[in-house]
Amino acid sequence: MRREKERIGQEPEKKRWDRNFGDLLQEMRVAQTGVQILFAFLLTLPFSNGFTKTSDFQKDVYVFALLSAAFAAAMIIAPVAFHRALFRQGRKPELVRYAHRMTTGGLAFMLVSMVSSILLITDYLLSKPVAILVTGAAGLWFLAFWVAIPWFRRGWIDDDSEETDEAVPAERVTEDGRRVSSRAS
Repeated sequence: MRREKERIGQEPEKKRWDRNFGDLLQEMRVAQTGVQILFAFLLTLPFSNGFTKTSDFQKDVYVFALLSAAFAAAMIIAPVAFHRALFRQGRKPELVRYAHRMTTGGLAFMLVSMVSSILLITDYLLSKPVAILVTGAAGLWFLAFWVAIPWFRRGWIDDDSEETDEAVPAERVTEDGRRVSSRAS
């Protein structure tokens, strides 16, 4: 873990921003696909046969879930427009910070939309108290994996990486991006 932190600390700033941007793009691809599928599902729901049987409460929850999914989609896709506006202006740090904020906000709206969708479906199928209980449990489940675990493990590097560190010579990255052994010969 120590060597991994040292390697990250010796990484040139431009390379770090490029790596952070690439990592963020990969995360956004996953989130973007999920929110688009959820949004598409919610858009088609009113046109299904059973939707006319929904209660006023269920229709309100539906609208809330739909708007949350729309907000999530807007925020998760926003970094693409921002990237287009800043393309080749050498402002990658600003882009990464903006994309991070938009993706985080988009994930929050996606969480709200998913939990609202669960409430909508469970309230349609089950009694209201059971629906609220199931939805609360699902919400806590999402919060555990999307917020609590990442927050508590934010400084975490796999324990397994320590074992592999011993077999691999320590390296550092120079200003021009070359890798140089840090160990004395």
